Amino acid sequence: MDREITSEQSHLVESRLALARMRTRTASMSAVGGDRFSNEHLKLTLFNRMKALEDDPEVPLFFGRLDYGEPEAGSGDGPEAGSGGGPGERFYIGRRHVTDEAGDPMVVDWRAPISRPFYRASPQHPMGVRLRRRFGFHHGIVTAYEDEGLTGRPSVAASGDASSVVVPVEPTSRSEILEAEIERPRMGPMRDIVATIQPEQDDIVRSDLASSVCVQGAPGTGKTAVGLHRAAYLLYAHRDQLSRQGVLVIGPNDSFLRYIGDVLPALGEIDARQTTLAELVAHVPVTVDDSVDSARVKGGATMARVVERAVWSGVAAATEGLAIPMGARRWRVPAHEADEIVAQLRERGVRYGAGRAMLPQRLAHAVLVKMELAGDSPDDRVQNSVARSRQVKKYVDALWPHVDPKRVVMRLLGDPELLSRAATGLLTADEQQLISWAEPAKGPVSAPWSVHDAVLVDEARDLLDRTASLGHLVLDEAQDLSPMMLRCVGRRCSTGSVTILGDLAQATTSWGVRDWREALAHLGKPDAHLEELSVGFRVPGDVIDYAARLLPQIAPTLARPTSVRRARGELVIDRAVDVIAAGVSRVEAALGKEGSVGLIVPDALSTRADERLTEVGVDHGVLGRDPSPSPDGMVARVDVVPASLAKGLEFDHVVLVEPADITAAEEDGQTGLRRLYVCLTRAVTSLVICHSKSIPVPGAAAATEPAVAAG
Repeated sequence: MDREITSEQSHLVESRLALARMRTRTASMSAVGGDRFSNEHLKLTLFNRMKALEDDPEVPLFFGRLDYGEPEAGSGDGPEAGSGGGPGERFYIGRRHVTDEAGDPMVVDWRAPISRPFYRASPQHPMGVRLRRRFGFHHGIVTAYEDEGLTGRPSVAASGDASSVVVPVEPTSRSEILEAEIERPRMGPMRDIVATIQPEQDDIVRSDLASSVCVQGAPGTGKTAVGLHRAAYLLYAHRDQLSRQGVLVIGPNDSFLRYIGDVLPALGEIDARQTTLAELVAHVPVTVDDSVDSARVKGGATMARVVERAVWSGVAAATEGLAIPMGARRWRVPAHEADEIVAQLRERGVRYGAGRAMLPQRLAHAVLVKMELAGDSPDDRVQNSVARSRQVKKYVDALWPHVDPKRVVMRLLGDPELLSRAATGLLTADEQQLISWAEPAKGPVSAPWSVHDAVLVDEARDLLDRTASLGHLVLDEAQDLSPMMLRCVGRRCSTGSVTILGDLAQATTSWGVRDWREALAHLGKPDAHLEELSVGFRVPGDVIDYAARLLPQIAPTLARPTSVRRARGELVIDRAVDVIAAGVSRVEAALGKEGSVGLIVPDALSTRADERLTEVGVDHGVLGRDPSPSPDGMVARVDVVPASLAKGLEFDHVVLVEPADITAAEEDGQTGLRRLYVCLTRAVTSLVICHSKSIPVPGAAAATEPAVAAG
């Protein structure tokens, strides 16, 4: 074995031993605080620290190395311009910080400032780095390395060969180890990309906490990974603040969350919560789906004003004055004065609940003013007593009644007269008819709630009491959210920042926003930075080129995505009579290769695909039905993927069945083509299209081939 590889493997072994010692020291710490609360806090802190120090022998502790040298004369680009590494210093870059018993770093966390040159240094701007080394691993063991000289001084470059000399690489050169890691077959959930982050991705990942960022990313550009790694970076750089304020990741569905769920824990971050929008607004039991037209109206930004009117509709003008008996006298606040107090509170723009809570003290203060004018000398105790009195409570209930957000929305959708009053000048009669329930509900539990209704309830809740803001929020697949849904997300980061991820070409809802600036306005982040990623690292070139034929129809303003993959992926178009049989046959063939397999089918064919795979004895799961991984801890290599659940996922090998039926299942042609674009771009290595009908892709020559029986 090459002496360099032996030396690097030795450092890996020593680093693992050092990590084990760190874990042992943590386990020996006492969780004894000054009180019960402190004890529980310390126990949780130590538990989280132990989790962060877990070591997976299959995952290398480091993936790169930086060797610093003397800066080039007159370059002005020494270590101080990068991160603090001095001449002759060497740092191993990994997923977590590991120190020896003396406290010296054996592995530096990829998020530390000193690690940034690993992602950013170039021959033009070496940032004080003489040599950048990337490692290749197999089952956690060093098997190769690749050196990149950045300063023009000779250095060794080898993968088991220490005989060659390196000069600075050309900007167009690519690392074979880097490409191998990007293209490496994968099983089960999504992995982190810390070893392969590109400079344009790193710029987004290391954006300051105060900045909100919107990433428009074509398929395979790593936008989801970038968003998750930004969350991990911010948790590292601003741990105290974000541990108090919280970090939330919102994905489109449970299957997607299971797919990405291991990324942050693998980076040592277990505090970030991950959820779907449906779970976020689970204030009512959702039992029905809205029609497309109804959902479009309920999701429109105008509904915010309709709900606001409905919430405030209960605030009434005083029909009589307030009378407070005290001793032998009765103190009165006239009706017009009570109305003025209510008007003043509303002019302040307070939440409904806050205004109702303030009204008793305002009325009591009016009583005290009258007592003082009469020569009395009441103090704060008298005012508080008046504010808590039965007469004031009853008067407040009449002027500013208690409101239940669920019942407000239930009445709004179930009472045409209330809806008409709240929607006057905002919704047409036809639009009101579209969102009205067929009959009034008896109560919130039995009401026919949809997800869009739940979002309206969330809006009403925020009108009553301000929603608490998180420190940072990551929102993926944002192109599919309605303006009301975006408002729902935005109020959860009103004082924090947000990372918005999406692709307008993959929008598959009729209520989604079609412009990122508009979406950011609904989120309450109009000044967010807009970044576009168009270079694909995962989807093969021939696959993305084929899918991109749809872009002039579905997203003509977006840049055409490109792939950096030198090895073109396999693209096969198979015309067959029995598309399920042909698809399953292609799945069986794909199992002879390494990696995961996704059988993407029209939703209506998922049961047939499941049955056929079972008949031929192929172990598989069905997205949306089966947990992942399975209860025994094993991950099936094959997944049946209903087309509606494919978004955000990727597989090494994809077999796509009957594209025409996938597009036809949507409410309109544009949405159908966008759904097809999503399905076409899930492959990392190969894509097979099995069809019996014409493929709705421009220039798809196979669409005119005669049908043949599946082999």
